[in-house]
Order: sequence, then C-alpha cells, then structure tokens
Amino acid sequence: MNDVLFVLVVLIALGFDFTNGFHDTANAIATSVGTRALSPRMAVLIASVANLAGAFVTTAVAKNIATGIIDANLATLHTLLAALFGAIAWNLLTWWFGLPSSSSHALIGGLVGAALVQSGAAGVEWHGLAHKVVIPAIFAPAIAFAAAFLLLLFLYWVFKWLNPGIASRGFRLGQLGTGTWVAFTHGANDAQKTMGVIALAIVLHDNGDIANLEIPTWVKVSAGVAIGLGTYAGGWRIIGTLGQRVFRMEPESGFAAQAAAGTTIYLATKYGYPLSTTHVVSGAVMGAGATRRLSAVRWGVAGNIVVAWVLTIPAAALVAAAFYWPIQAIF
Repeated sequence: MNDVLFVLVVLIALGFDFTNGFHDTANAIATSVGTRALSPRMAVLIASVANLAGAFVTTAVAKNIATGIIDANLATLHTLLAALFGAIAWNLLTWWFGLPSSSSHALIGGLVGAALVQSGAAGVEWHGLAHKVVIPAIFAPAIAFAAAFLLLLFLYWVFKWLNPGIASRGFRLGQLGTGTWVAFTHGANDAQKTMGVIALAIVLHDNGDIANLEIPTWVKVSAGVAIGLGTYAGGWRIIGTLGQRVFRMEPESGFAAQAAAGTTIYLATKYGYPLSTTHVVSGAVMGAGATRRLSAVRWGVAGNIVVAWVLTIPAAALVAAAFYWPIQAIF
C-alpha cells in the first residue's frame, strides 16, 4: 500500500504542476497578448518552452518547500497527498472565476493545513513560513510595483523623442524578450515547488534521512514537462483579467511590467524563496498602470485579486485538512 500511495503522490503532484502551468499562464503572457505584441497561441508556445527551460536552473526553492514549510520529520505521504488535493481544488476554483491567485500559496496552504491536522502546531515550521512565505508575499509585489513604475517613467523620459508608432513597434518586439524572461523565471520558481514535494515523498517512501534530500534528474524533467504542458494548455480566463481588466496596457507598459516582474522573480529564486509569481506580476502590472494616473488602474478588479491572495493559504489549508482523514482511512 505504501508503494501505491507513493505513486499516487507523484502523479497528483504532477497534476498540480499542470494546473499551476495553465493557472499561471497569465503571469508570462497576459501582457504580451493584452498589448497585441503576440498572438495568444504563439505567446503560449513560447511561454511553455521557457517554463520548461526554467525548471532546470536551481533547486534552492525545491529544498525550502520540502523542509522549510512543514516539519519534514513528522510529515507522511498522507500529509503530502492531502496538501496536493487542497492546492488543486483552490487552483481550479480560482481559475473558474478568472482570479489570478497564487498556485504557490495554494500548495503552501495545503501543506500547512494537512500538517496541522496530522501533527498539530508542531507540524508547521512557523519561522520558515513567516520568513520564506509571508514576508516575500508582502514585499515582492510592492517591489515589482515600484520597479515597473520607475522603469516605465525612465522609458518615457529616454524615448520621448521617438515617433509613437515606431516606439510602439519597438516595445512590442521587446516584449518577445521580456515575456520569455517572465516565463523562464516562472518555471524556475514554480516548477521547483512540485519538485520539492516529490523529493520529500521519495525520502518518506524510502525511510531516508531528510538531511540527505536531493532532487533526482527524473523529478526535474517530469516537473518541467508538466508545468510546460500546463502552460501550453493555457489559462484564458485569467489572461483576460490580468491582460486588460486591471488597466488597458500599451506595449511600453507591458514591457516595463514584464521586465520588473521577471527580475524580481529571478532574484527570489536565486535566494530560494518560494515566491508567488502571480503576486509579483500583478504588482508590476499595477505599477505600470499607475504611471498614467492612479485612476487608470481599475482598483475594483485589483481589490478582487487581493482578496483572492489573502484567502488562498487559509482556504487551501482548510480543504487539505478536510481531505486528510479520508486519505488516512483509505490508505
């Protein structure tokens, strides 16, 4: 039965990775599609390849997910399976309503909820949760907002002498690079979360030492392929929200938002923070919109996004907690 449970955890983890891909497609391509720099299908194709490539960059985030959010020594395969069900349920719900919530926080919430039911407060690494999740969740969108705001003001100042038509075409071309950059960093950060869960499942299945946790090559490949395929499947409901409903983008604002978001995500990935790429991209989009005037941003839509952010971890935790006992009884 332990072997069956392990295989199920791996398959469901890859299923979560797939939903992460189509749920977070908007992170990489909404601005490119919204400014008509790329057709939707071409943007999705480029993003899926870049997502796959990004999965091989580093394993720092994966190891933090495996050992820094819950007490890995107390966790079981049941804990991981319940966490994954909670994360997938929240992903599908927010996708249905077109809200760009965080797949990363859905998984983290799922892990916390399942660990609390299984082991109580001792099952959660509260310091790690605060340091690696809560603090970045507060500061990363603000950093991306400020970076996009300042970068776009700089671009307006530097290129003010350019003919508007030429500038627009140039920034649309530039979005090929910045959109790919966001997709690459998204794959680097988000695919690692699934890698971390599978790597922990391997250790638990083999009764190994958590201190020796490593990410096998087959885990990197399978996680990268799953998130790439999910990205190619697309997430059109969320693309519509982030691409134009927050504010009506132009090529230069899309370029600035993508450049700022991609760089913020890259720095977080480098230092091992399991960042919400959705939060970062949304913050950058709002920052670019605020350069016109604050009223250019549709704050009502932005408010709905923030509500989804706040609810994600506790909602996914509750769903995971509800799944834990049936899973424990079945397996």
